[in-house]
Amino acid sequence: MRIAQHFAVLLLCGAPLHAEKIPLTDLGRLELKNTQAEVTTYRGRKALKLIEQPSGPGQLLAILRAYTFHDGTIDVDLAGALSRTAVKSDRGFIGIAFRMQSDESHYECIYIRPTNGRAQDQLRRNHSTEYESLPDWPWYRLRKENPGVYESYADMAEGEWIHMKIVVHGTTAALYLGGSRQPCLLINDLKLGDAQGAIALWGGSGTVGYFANLNIVKGE
Repeated sequence: MRIAQHFAVLLLCGAPLHAEKIPLTDLGRLELKNTQAEVTTYRGRKALKLIEQPSGPGQLLAILRAYTFHDGTIDVDLAGALSRTAVKSDRGFIGIAFRMQSDESHYECIYIRPTNGRAQDQLRRNHSTEYESLPDWPWYRLRKENPGVYESYADMAEGEWIHMKIVVHGTTAALYLGGSRQPCLLINDLKLGDAQGAIALWGGSGTVGYFANLNIVKGE
């Protein structure tokens, strides 16, 4: 059953859905891992800004430990830009980690590479959106073993706000960008299986990340 069809069935059957808007301006809700956070205004929106710690591992991670997530929808506005310490291979990686386990090293992650969206190289454009499941299934393993299956093209630009919606059910997930009614990336075999865990705001190396308007709809 398609993901969108499944959620339509849930609504018709009266399955419990719980929607909650998460105030990202409350830094006390965040568990930061080698990441600095501040509330700022970015391109006309009040936002949470995340940057790498100078001695950090090159990753942004702000865990919303209080929000256990299994099935449902994660909506957020985000923007990723290259930091001053970015290297040539960095792309402004920005996205959402979900179903994070208590060890904080096992989680699903769907993210975008904003600098790829309008690159003049078609192969780079094809790597604009990405799924990985850490630590066992990093993006480079998935790309090597299943070329083109866990990434796709979508229009985006460095530093610009874009709306991201991730719909999760069981072992499937779909990524929607910019208000589109059609997903730009489909995952049919989430590597952690039918799990549950925390949600986290995520960014890769060399990235300054901005997040706003986070909404979570849980469906059990």
